[in-house]
Amino acid sequence: MMSLPFYQKLHEHYDRSYHSKDLHTTTSQYQQEKKRSAIYTHGSAAYSSRSSAAHRQESQALSQASASSSYQQQGSQAYSLRATEYSLGSGVGQKAAAAYDYGYSHGFTDSSLLLEDYSSKLSSKANRAKKSLLSGEEKENLPSDYMVPIFSGRQVHVSGITDTEEERIKEAAAYIAQRKLLASEEGITTAKQSTASKQSMVSKQSTSTLQQEKAVEKKSRKVAIREKAEHLSLRKTLEETEAYHKKLNEDSLLHAPEFNIKPRSHTVWEKESVKLHCSVSGWPEPRLTWYKNQVPINVHANPGKYIIESRYGMHTLQINACDFEDTAQYRASAMNVKGELSAYASVVVKRYKGEFDDTCFHARVSTLPLSFAVTPYGYASKFEIHFDDKFDVSFGREGETMSLGCRVVITPEIKHFQPEIQWYRNGAPVFPSKWVQTHWSGERATLTFSHLNKEDEGLYTIRVRMGEYYEQYSAYVFVRDADAEIEGAPASPLDVMCLDANKDYIIISWKQPAVDGGSPILGYFIDKCEVGTDTWSQCNDTPVKFARFPVTGLIEGRSYTFRVRAVNKNGIGLPSRVSEAVAALDPAEKARLKSRPSAPWTGQIIVTEEEPTEGIIPGPPTDLSVTEATRSYVVLSWKPPGQRGHEGIMYFVEKCEAETQNWQRVNTELPVKSPRFALFDLAEGKSYSFRVRCANSAGVGEPSEATEVTVVGDKLDIPKPPGKIIPSRNTETSIVVTWEESKDAKELVGYYIESSVVGSGTWEPCNNNPVKGPRFTCHGLVTGQSYIFRVRAVNAAGLSDYSQDSEAIEVKAAIVVGGGVSQDVRPELSDTAGGLTDFPGGMHEASRPTSRKDAWLGSKPNKTALPSSSHKLGKTEVSKVSETVQEVLTPPPEEAAPKGKTTPSPPCDITCLESFHDSMVLGWKQPDKTGGAEISGYYVNYREVIDGIPGKWREANIKAVSDQAYKISNLKENMVYQFQVAAMNITGLGEFSAASTPFKCEEWTIAVPGPPHDLKYSEVRKTSLVLHWKPPVYSGRTPVTGYFVDLKEANAKDDQWRGLNKAAIKNKYLKVQGLKEGVSYVFRVRAINQAGVGKPSDLAGPVVAETRPGTKEVVVNVDDDGVISLNFECDQMSPKSEFIWSKDYISTEDSPRLEVESKGNKTKMTFKDLGMDDLGVYSCDVTDTDGIASSYLIDEEELKRLLALSQEHKFPTVPIKSELAVEILEKGQVRFWMQAEKLSGNAKVSYIFNDKEIFEGPKYKMHIDRNTGIIEMFMEKLQDEDEGTYTFQLQDGKATGHSTLVLIDDAYKKLQKEAEFQRQEWIRKQGPHFAEYLSWEVTSDCNVLLKCKVANIKKETNIVWYKDEREISVDEKHDFKDGICTLLITEFSKKDAGIYEVILKDDRGKDKSRLKLVDEAFKELMTEVCKTIALSATDLKIQSTAEGIRLYSFVPYYLDDLKVSWSQNGTAVKYTDRVKSGVTGEQIWLQINEPTPNDKGKYVMELFDGKTGHQKTVDLSGQAYDEAYAEFQRLKQAAIAEKNRARVVGGLPDVVTIQEGKALNLTCSVWGDPTPEVSWVKNEKPLASSEHCSLKFEAGKTAFITITGVTTSDSGKYGLVVKNKYGSETSDFTVSVFIPEEEARVLESQKGNKKSK
Repeated sequence: MMSLPFYQKLHEHYDRSYHSKDLHTTTSQYQQEKKRSAIYTHGSAAYSSRSSAAHRQESQALSQASASSSYQQQGSQAYSLRATEYSLGSGVGQKAAAAYDYGYSHGFTDSSLLLEDYSSKLSSKANRAKKSLLSGEEKENLPSDYMVPIFSGRQVHVSGITDTEEERIKEAAAYIAQRKLLASEEGITTAKQSTASKQSMVSKQSTSTLQQEKAVEKKSRKVAIREKAEHLSLRKTLEETEAYHKKLNEDSLLHAPEFNIKPRSHTVWEKESVKLHCSVSGWPEPRLTWYKNQVPINVHANPGKYIIESRYGMHTLQINACDFEDTAQYRASAMNVKGELSAYASVVVKRYKGEFDDTCFHARVSTLPLSFAVTPYGYASKFEIHFDDKFDVSFGREGETMSLGCRVVITPEIKHFQPEIQWYRNGAPVFPSKWVQTHWSGERATLTFSHLNKEDEGLYTIRVRMGEYYEQYSAYVFVRDADAEIEGAPASPLDVMCLDANKDYIIISWKQPAVDGGSPILGYFIDKCEVGTDTWSQCNDTPVKFARFPVTGLIEGRSYTFRVRAVNKNGIGLPSRVSEAVAALDPAEKARLKSRPSAPWTGQIIVTEEEPTEGIIPGPPTDLSVTEATRSYVVLSWKPPGQRGHEGIMYFVEKCEAETQNWQRVNTELPVKSPRFALFDLAEGKSYSFRVRCANSAGVGEPSEATEVTVVGDKLDIPKPPGKIIPSRNTETSIVVTWEESKDAKELVGYYIESSVVGSGTWEPCNNNPVKGPRFTCHGLVTGQSYIFRVRAVNAAGLSDYSQDSEAIEVKAAIVVGGGVSQDVRPELSDTAGGLTDFPGGMHEASRPTSRKDAWLGSKPNKTALPSSSHKLGKTEVSKVSETVQEVLTPPPEEAAPKGKTTPSPPCDITCLESFHDSMVLGWKQPDKTGGAEISGYYVNYREVIDGIPGKWREANIKAVSDQAYKISNLKENMVYQFQVAAMNITGLGEFSAASTPFKCEEWTIAVPGPPHDLKYSEVRKTSLVLHWKPPVYSGRTPVTGYFVDLKEANAKDDQWRGLNKAAIKNKYLKVQGLKEGVSYVFRVRAINQAGVGKPSDLAGPVVAETRPGTKEVVVNVDDDGVISLNFECDQMSPKSEFIWSKDYISTEDSPRLEVESKGNKTKMTFKDLGMDDLGVYSCDVTDTDGIASSYLIDEEELKRLLALSQEHKFPTVPIKSELAVEILEKGQVRFWMQAEKLSGNAKVSYIFNDKEIFEGPKYKMHIDRNTGIIEMFMEKLQDEDEGTYTFQLQDGKATGHSTLVLIDDAYKKLQKEAEFQRQEWIRKQGPHFAEYLSWEVTSDCNVLLKCKVANIKKETNIVWYKDEREISVDEKHDFKDGICTLLITEFSKKDAGIYEVILKDDRGKDKSRLKLVDEAFKELMTEVCKTIALSATDLKIQSTAEGIRLYSFVPYYLDDLKVSWSQNGTAVKYTDRVKSGVTGEQIWLQINEPTPNDKGKYVMELFDGKTGHQKTVDLSGQAYDEAYAEFQRLKQAAIAEKNRARVVGGLPDVVTIQEGKALNLTCSVWGDPTPEVSWVKNEKPLASSEHCSLKFEAGKTAFITITGVTTSDSGKYGLVVKNKYGSETSDFTVSVFIPEEEARVLESQKGNKKSK
């Protein structure tokens, strides 16, 4: 058989329409023609015959194929026919097929585009064929290159095709491609072009071709290809030159927009962001606009929602925090002067599963976008949608028909616009199928089931949408099982589907039914039916229990449907619904056919001159693993080998039982074609390994690596039963049931719920399709009836056990009570008979359970009780309490008892642990005296008590029971019984105990658990002991959740019981602490469940709290090898005593983590690998002693201590006191040092730098002080090459130690910088320098003092201050005696902000210090200044003024940065015209004008310095307010008097000089309220008005005095007196009358007197 050519391996393209009869002819001709050189020489001629004229002709039209036509005339007829048919195609049909192929893959549907052609350029590499859709004009401008022939054919699947036929078909396709490639240069041409030119070209081309063949006969194909490449290179240069010249023409530069990269559709999760990208070319540069549902996107209308960017030709639209409303169609529109072009992309926003929201529920049948407007009114139209005649909760049966419907009323009603109707089942859309149909009549929507199945059960929702508005309605549909054809047969399975499919098998899965027909389902039969036939065949001979099964024996490529039937002991049930059709194909082949169902294929084929290679034996498969394993089958999966040759491969699977090398081939007759395989006929429970070999025509390859050992069995466990079944009322016919989901359940399918009328004993399924989640509403119940419920889980492995029954609940409508709080049920101490517990709301009792508990404690509940062998007991059934039955009988009388041993004393405290209607479980205490030997068993007798008269004793057990509890069966219901128990040891049977208290045999129906039993104590010490117990036999209606332990002193009364634990404990033991030494105690235990606390157990004790002499404790030890062990020693052992170790009081005998070794009176328990799994209490009991025991607690803290100690012993280390550190010395030297706790004289140290040891030398100085343990290494300076890791390794005898310091990156740079800084500091300090750099402080006077401390100065040292680089003149010369230099800044404010600098210099050098008082530094200083001002403010004082009351305080000076606020009685003062605040100079005040009683209170002035508020307070109330108010009134009256008193405002001069005979007129203004009285005086005598002297007073404001013709007698002192009730005032003026002549004489006389003098 011919091997597959290499290029077929890379390009799996072939046409399945080739037939084998043509293949034979074509292949033989290929082998003959291959030997002829004419093929290659002709091919060379074809290459060389191409002239420049031919190339120009090719650029104008691609329809000429001269070489191809010529060659077709020379070849054989058969070959020509095949080449023409399959290579050139059938004219237009071939071209159309190729165009369709491209259009299909790119989403084009336009028929005009499908007729366009595309080309593929020849490449020396295996590049994919480049496709194009070019018009005729565009093709004319393209260069004519070598065209690769395109082969096409429909991918029609041939049923039943074999591998040999496939290989021949592939070979034929490759052969024809090779011949066509060598013979043709032009590729595909259309039929019209080929037909029109064929006749005219044949003769011309044949003549020229034959001549060229002779000329270049010896030219090889490689030379022809090289010439062709050179020609293409020249052509490309010409094209580039032509394109350059085109760009010089501006008109040719303009072109319409074109999308180089189109936006891509996205599906994103809600709250995520998404970006749409596109790239557009065009000239002029197009302007791009983004649209959402044809509406332009406005980024300003939704700030932050959309971000539109355009960078470097790439345009992006970013949508942030996507929500449901962002689901839309987005359009990018590019436009310039040449036109407009758009590209579309869709964005779909999804929500995470479980975050369901109505807004993302796509309720429609059509595929219109969500924002599609269904009305002409746009998005703003509002609709009201109502449902009438709605469907309710519906019940149907398999095989029946059902219709759900409702009438839809939409207002307003708009003609020609219909709503979108969509149906859903359990949230998933329902689409029409053969099982279900939907209908919309215009008013009524219906969903019709033509054939109901259980798969149809679920919650159905109808959603009606109009535009942006929608409404929905939901109801549940229940589907009951169809009547079984065979009575008692199980119901049909459901949800049959395919999980995996390939050529060799199909894995089918299904769900188990809820109804098993009354007996357990034994398994399932799977049937198959080939599509197109009606014949069903059974796939498995024996039923399979696992709900998955691989079906084999299928024909490759055929499609099948499947169904499943369940079977139990009564027969086979009805089949399930038929699955969907599944094809037996590999997934890759199926995906290829599905994605390209009928389009032709294209591809580039590379041809080589090499002969086909020989067949290669394939290598071994890889990654072989067991993907699934059940008791019925095992599924293997692997990867094909890398070395596989050129042809297809098959696989052989081999198996081998564990621990053997006997490999057996599984598939001897039928090779496996797919890299997966299912194995059957494996023995359950056995272990196997598997391996796989590959095979082809060359042979069978080496096997793969074997898998790990696999045990045949179900790997998937059946889920655990659910818990806490709680029913609650819902409606008059439904109950809501909730439960706790199954723990650790894998691949959980769901839950089945069943209900039962109380007392009926009949269970009915509530659902027939498993529901997920811990909640379900059970419908169809009878109102007023009481029901109980149970739940079980289901997965592929099967159905779990039933949960415990719920409490009974009556079906009636729930009553919603608002504001109610349920009472908290707390554990109470109770001795109520029957185990009922008192609750705050009364006695709580549960309904009677329906399932009876079996007898035995510690055994499986479905085990059968052992019947009695004694004829005296009749039908009494005897059951054991534990699974261990002691075969101990009473010793014969003649056998002598062991020396020193006696029979045990009678047991005591017989109690009833659980009671059923026909059986009872007893418990008792061990005898006080064991007779010196171990108790080997117990015997129980019972008797009836009728009307207080006891009957005869009967034996309850023939064989001794080892436990201290026993179940007696086959008792009479409601009969009273008494019991007695006897113990037995090696000596014999002891005496029977006294008759117990009478117990009535009746079904316990209480909800709370029964009493715990078998209380024991151990490890008795003077302050503590450990109490053990066993759980109650009767757990109540719900499982026991914990225990409460009580104690009291032995002699105390019953009302003195006290609990030891406030919260219930889950352990069945408790270490009791805090006991009083020497005091006797008794204990009891109570169990609790969801219903409450049960009755207490029998008492344990009394026991005296004391530590017996010689008591020893468990001691922990860690040896030199680091092994951790617990050790115990006992000096009071008997010959038969044994050490019993336990963890958390559970035996550790089989623990793989521990190893116990006992020798003599010592025992040791060693931990193999102490870890977190070993946390707990470890105790050691010594048997056959008087309760000798001890325990040791290993908690997390102790675990850490022991592990650290073990590590220390195993690997001793030198204790490190200080880890390796580095420090910088004064001169910049670097010191590495560490300190050990102690070092001996032999201690050695190795110094390691970057994994290399360094030694002492010029660069490194080392030193070890063995007395102190200090190890040092010094370096003068750190260089860049010193960056790395430093390690000091210590060796001191056996002990080792090390310490490492990593100095890299920032850490090393920081250290290097600090070392250089210290070195510079040392140099700086050789001259005058600052010991303390410039800093500031605020003085008590609120001034700022800049100071620094200098050192190493002398008299010649100068200091200069600068602010903002300007020198500050200082009045005083600095005195360096104290070394402190200061600069005082008074009344510091914003103007003083700046950079201050001080320079210290002399002949030895200089130093400077800068202080930046800007920005944050200035704010910090101002805050401190304001704080000092606030702290120096005086206390608030009260001052009365004429306007009101003023509160004030003085500060040294005020700054605007100091914020002032006032408050009265804790409330901020509101500033008005009456109440004002301000600052005057250094006074901060609050002025209250016209105070009222409301102004009384405590006033607080807060001065805020920027960080802290400082308060000053004053109390303006009581006497302080009264005094201030009185003073205010006084000042106010004084001010009023001063304001309103009579006064001369102005107008009168002080002196009036007037010539005699003149008239004197004077006017003045007066003021007063009331209007003052006016009078005049002359020389202190009243002056009356006369004709000579006229006095007037007008309007109460103006006074006039007029003297006509003044004379010397009118001279004198005048006065105006004004007066009213507030006071008076006199304004004086002097009038001087002169005579002109006299005045002249006087002047002359005065002059004469002066001259004489």
